[in-house]
Amino acid sequence: MKNIMLDETSLKILDLLQADADISNAELAERVGLSASPCWRRVTEMKEKGVLKRSVMLADALSLGLSVNVFVHVSLKQQDEKSLQHFTDAISERPEIMECYLMTGESDFLLRVVVEDLQKYQGLVTECLTQIKGIASIRSSFALNQVKYTTALPTQHLRQ
Repeated sequence: MKNIMLDETSLKILDLLQADADISNAELAERVGLSASPCWRRVTEMKEKGVLKRSVMLADALSLGLSVNVFVHVSLKQQDEKSLQHFTDAISERPEIMECYLMTGESDFLLRVVVEDLQKYQGLVTECLTQIKGIASIRSSFALNQVKYTTALPTQHLRQ
């Protein structure tokens, strides 16, 4: 894991870009107190160093009819490398699986699934998850309300 040193101005740029990737370089530069060229160079440097990966637009799930958020705990019969890889390969192409984490604790994997309704989730479980060899158990927790959601990573720990 690499730690990249960023000064206060670069951290401000990072925070502003995480909040709004559509901000123009001119506005970004003005808001952090730089001229346009040095601001552009800092953004370019953060991209080259891998601090900034890509720019995306965030879609509203409810506007797209995706009202069911499910957290799925999956336990495997065996936790060897082959079994872990088989599972990740099997779920990696499913667009409704938004996130997948290899976990410690009671479950081996935690998935976040976003679907239109319970029938679509049932289809994912019966047509995909239960068909993956080596799964010992699947437990689902349905989100009732999204209390907080952000894609912006915290940067306070990087400030002096």
